Amino acid sequence: MTETINAEPVVISAETPTIKENIVDRKTIVYEAHIDPTVIRVSGEKLKQQLFTRFGLFKPKSEEIQFISLDKYYEPYIVISGKYFLDYYRKCTYVFKVDERVREVVLLNHKFMPETSKSSRIIKLNGEERLIKEAKAFLILDKNGSEATVDHLPSAPSEKKPEKVISEFKIEELAENVDVNFVRERIAERPKDVSRIMEEVFEITDRSVIYTPRFKLLFKNVKTGEEKVMVLDGVTSKKM
Repeated sequence: MTETINAEPVVISAETPTIKENIVDRKTIVYEAHIDPTVIRVSGEKLKQQLFTRFGLFKPKSEEIQFISLDKYYEPYIVISGKYFLDYYRKCTYVFKVDERVREVVLLNHKFMPETSKSSRIIKLNGEERLIKEAKAFLILDKNGSEATVDHLPSAPSEKKPEKVISEFKIEELAENVDVNFVRERIAERPKDVSRIMEEVFEITDRSVIYTPRFKLLFKNVKTGEEKVMVLDGVTSKKM
């Protein structure tokens, strides 16, 4: 019977090669907002009572809900795909049970002296195992790195001059490599038992930041003085 256990301590070799990286340039896309603010106002009027409905039963009258303001802004989403490849060795120890009468074992011209463990006679053979780790990811993330659903990012034509919209609305762009770091944290993690690396490759094959329009509507319940915000998608006019 043979048993494999990890040898300790595990130390990454000084000969570990530098990770190879191939990262494409990031594209910036700004969706066009084809829905007129008036249409957004109408959609908001249809939904405004839901903002102040309590327990699904107590709904205020429509005339009690007053429109206060409408603001347009852009919500960033990251669309990115990447790959990770790791060819590595890990240290291990093979444990062989031998007959109780055995006093010496010769393997590959090396002598091993059996020892007693849990009432059994064993020999331990130290070695290394070579493994391959591969990982891929296609992610749609919000600005905080949390996964977003496709519903939050509908298809739409893009602005021909995105930099103009970014400047006009003072859109705060995402940091240069924040998207790459999100993917790196997801897929490019070395196993803890690595002893030495033969090859390590991290690739980003596609990366875009899409700024999609949103409309923020503020309503007030004039009877209670309570104010609430409604956000509607600038492409579909759906409530977010």
